[in-house]
Amino acid sequence: MFSYIWHTFFFDPIYNTLVFFIDVAPRGDVGLAIVCTVVVVKTILLPLSVRAAKTQKTMKEIEPKLREIKENHKDDRQQQAQAMMSVYKEAQISPFASIILIFLQIPIVFALYFAVSRGGGIPLPDINSDLLYTFVMVPELVNTHFLELIDMTGRSALLAALAGITQFVQINMTLPKLAARDPEAAPDMKDEFMRNMQLQMRYVMPIIIAVVAYTISAAIALYFLVSNVVGILQEFYIKKHR
Repeated sequence: MFSYIWHTFFFDPIYNTLVFFIDVAPRGDVGLAIVCTVVVVKTILLPLSVRAAKTQKTMKEIEPKLREIKENHKDDRQQQAQAMMSVYKEAQISPFASIILIFLQIPIVFALYFAVSRGGGIPLPDINSDLLYTFVMVPELVNTHFLELIDMTGRSALLAALAGITQFVQINMTLPKLAARDPEAAPDMKDEFMRNMQLQMRYVMPIIIAVVAYTISAAIALYFLVSNVVGILQEFYIKKHR
């Protein structure tokens, strides 16, 4: 069952999309093919991305009501949770929209990595024709050097650093601003936890992305870089048309 889901919805589609773009890219540039593949993936995930962005905006709007619920039901966690879920339902949002989008991209990253490094048993520049759809042709030329400069099968500190920087920009565009602490208010463990999570997302996550991107391969670094750039452009578009 897992193998069927993996090949049907993740690995085979990513591998075939990548090979298709290698075939049409100038000089069979694998890096350009990865860029095009990421754009296709981000386009497919666009409805989820828009929904997640709207959820974050609505969450910010209903934040005062949620704080009021927390204060009124601070001694009854179950009633507090029910009241908060009622607010979410009334606002027609799911607080898990952003999390779903993040987890959905994890197998896509792995699929791209395996497509470049293993290719179903045959790593690039060789092509495993047994995995290709009938309408996808085997490329005559496969060039693993992106723009003749960076080997997609190796590591790239430059691409990894750019992936971390663009991740930092994207996160700071999407996350709401941190609320200032009230020095006279009693400390709230839940609020402090959420605050610490936001700080880690803003400053630790970009470092993790950069390290992972460098450790795995230049192909994954390029994936993160292009994905972040597309995400930043999407965020600009969504904010402009809200």
